[in-house]
Amino acid sequence: MVLLALACAAVLISTAALAVVIADAARARLIVYGVCLIASLALFSIALLALLGISYDPLAATLPLGIPWLGAHFRLDALSAFFLAVVNLGAAAASLFALGYGRHEDAPRWVLPFYPAFLAGMSIVVLADDAFTFLVSWEFMSLSSWALVMAHHRVSDNVRAGYVYLIMASFGTLALLLTFGLLAGPDGGYAFVDIRGGHPSAALAASILILALIGAGSKAGLVPLHVWLPLAHPAAPSHVSALMSGVMTKVAVYGFVRIVFDLIGTPAWWWSMVVLALGGITAVMGVLYALMQHDLKRLLAYHTVENIGIIFIGLGLALAFKAHGMAWAAALALTAGLLHVFNHSVFKSLLFFGAGAVLASTGERDMEHLGGLIHRMPQTAFVFLVGCAAISALPPLNGFVSEWLTFQAILLSPHVPSWGLKLLVPAVGALLALSAALAAACFVKAFGVTLSRPRSHARGRARARNGSLLSGGDVLFRHALPRCRHPARLLHRCTGARGRGPGGRPHAGARKRRLALDSADCREPQLL
Repeated sequence: MVLLALACAAVLISTAALAVVIADAARARLIVYGVCLIASLALFSIALLALLGISYDPLAATLPLGIPWLGAHFRLDALSAFFLAVVNLGAAAASLFALGYGRHEDAPRWVLPFYPAFLAGMSIVVLADDAFTFLVSWEFMSLSSWALVMAHHRVSDNVRAGYVYLIMASFGTLALLLTFGLLAGPDGGYAFVDIRGGHPSAALAASILILALIGAGSKAGLVPLHVWLPLAHPAAPSHVSALMSGVMTKVAVYGFVRIVFDLIGTPAWWWSMVVLALGGITAVMGVLYALMQHDLKRLLAYHTVENIGIIFIGLGLALAFKAHGMAWAAALALTAGLLHVFNHSVFKSLLFFGAGAVLASTGERDMEHLGGLIHRMPQTAFVFLVGCAAISALPPLNGFVSEWLTFQAILLSPHVPSWGLKLLVPAVGALLALSAALAAACFVKAFGVTLSRPRSHARGRARARNGSLLSGGDVLFRHALPRCRHPARLLHRCTGARGRGPGGRPHAGARKRRLALDSADCREPQLL
């Protein structure tokens, strides 16, 4: 089973090498994204079989790679199988979306070679069973995603985003390098099975926890290590943004869970206070930043920060209950955190697909220049609305389920004997409730401003370039989006008068210029 998963990762790496050669070919997009889709579905199936306990092959393997006396160790246990499923479900959806969206990419030679390498890196991270393989694949994932962020390097903001991301990624990798160095100890046992046999002192374990929080938290987007995330995610192509936000941040969560819950040993009770405090602050700060955004993709990026905070609240509760021997409560809290990992991957990918469809159709990310697109993009508007409701934790959607389980775990805090936790957990619960309410308000704004109510004639630029595009609605519901006429005709039809906006008020600049009408017939994004 592990060897089959590694073979799929090898196919992805080979596809990256092939893409260097054929990037400018007419069919390169279909070949690269098609292979990525097939390989991701295969990896998802392998992970699902491992989770269900259906396996006919060994779940561990050692290859003669890397450090000569160590080799490269790989293992597929329940934790890695879960995250492998999360990674490749998101990768399959992004690849399907990219089959159409990639047609409008103006820099394919900077995207196609690094996209399959990025997918392979994330899968190998969760399969790694020794520190060396983990760190090498982690850095491979970071560098390939950095290259995707820099795909449109002629835009100055993207260059700055790539620079900040590279600095933060290097800083996080250094912290993880020190983490595994302390875990391996003077004997240098870098295999995870050897690390589990060690018993670090209390001071050493605390140092490992802090370093793991810095290393994994910087990649996941914990406040205050989140500075790269709202810069890099909007800079990347939309299908890559969906992967970075919905999938790569979950690989960082995997790294933290693997180290703190598996390798480091029995936790001390106060560890949970650090994780809970960071999680609560991250959740609230993320949504507060999001409320101030006008850029649609940056708003979604800040909500990734918020949801990472929610996940870490669940992990912090699991640490607290585990330290006090409350195994059933720890299982509930960990289930809530891991379920939110999966849920956030699903609805955040959906939202970025919708944002990508809007961007490709209008050329705009500024929500103040959009509005009224629900009439011309009804399927995209519908699935974007579903994503908004899910991320706002409205029942009966998946975001509600995981946040409700987190609140149920919070309600168990009176049974914890530590008074510090008795005081902190309710406060974190209040922060979680506040972030949920603010998230709902934020996505009322995002949907209403972007898709619902016409605001200005700028949204009249809504058009798709010649060709086909898979929107978020296409990915989930397999529908084609409708046709639209010329933007000026669209504006005229919606407002009832040229140059006038909602309520009959003239648009700014309407007296200075006329919108030209012609017979051009533009299509909204369509399925292949």
